[in-house]
Order: sequence, then C-alpha cells, then structure tokens
Amino acid sequence: MTKALTLVDQEKAHHAVSRLCRVLGVPRASYYAWKVNRPSPRAIADQELTERIRRIHAASRGTYGAPRVHAELRLGEGICVARKRVARLMRRAGVAGLRIRRRHQSTRRDPRATAAPDLVGRDFTAERPDALWMGDFTELATEEGGCMWRR
Repeated sequence: MTKALTLVDQEKAHHAVSRLCRVLGVPRASYYAWKVNRPSPRAIADQELTERIRRIHAASRGTYGAPRVHAELRLGEGICVARKRVARLMRRAGVAGLRIRRRHQSTRRDPRATAAPDLVGRDFTAERPDALWMGDFTELATEEGGCMWRR
C-alpha cells in the first residue's frame, strides 16, 4: 500500500488525487493520512537499529550474520532485541554474513594399507541360506542378536 501511496504522491501533479486513488484501489483518506503522519516509533527504532547493525557488520569486515550481530547487540551494547528482528532488519537492509561452505570428503583410503582379499570373487549370489555372509560395515548383526566385529 505504501508503494501505491508514493505513486499517488509522485503523480498528483499530472492527475487528480481522487482519480489516482480510485485507479490504484487506495482510499483517498488513506493518502491524506499517510501524507501528514510521521513514521511510527517502531519505524524510527528500526532505522536506528539498522544503523547499528550496519556498523557492527562493517566492523566484522562483512562476516557476521544475524546470530553474531544479535549477540554483539545484546552482550556488547546491552540492547535487548530479538534475533528474528535483527535477521529481518538485516534482510531489509541487504546485509548478509559470510557463508563458509566446507567441503566434506568421504573416507580416504590409506595408501599404505593392504586390501582385504576378495574371497567371493565379486559374485554375491548364494546357493542356499547362510552360505555367504558379507558386509562393508564395522559390525554385522547375527541371528542371535549379538554383533560380530570385523577386524
């Protein structure tokens, strides 16, 4: 609605306010109330808090995200503010922390280790039950409920 009211304010020199409000679907009284009203105390507090957030973010060389900025505000400056409010204000201001993505590698084989012998010759079909047991985990469950550890 604020965008529509701003558009009415910009175009009122070219068109009648009543016509602009009707076309945009905004009550004319809302336009005039918006024109004379000042920002709410919450909006003013959000602006001040956004400036502090920008300062803290810049001091961290652009690395702090919402959790760390929130902690700095609460612990460093003694400002009681919710983390979600800090995140919302950072999002609106276009301020974001640095994301470090660590690469996860799967297990790397020890080149000095000797490979286990392939006793089944890569043929994993069994002719009867309990004739062929295999697995690649550190333990296998047995029928008795215990575990057989591989060494």
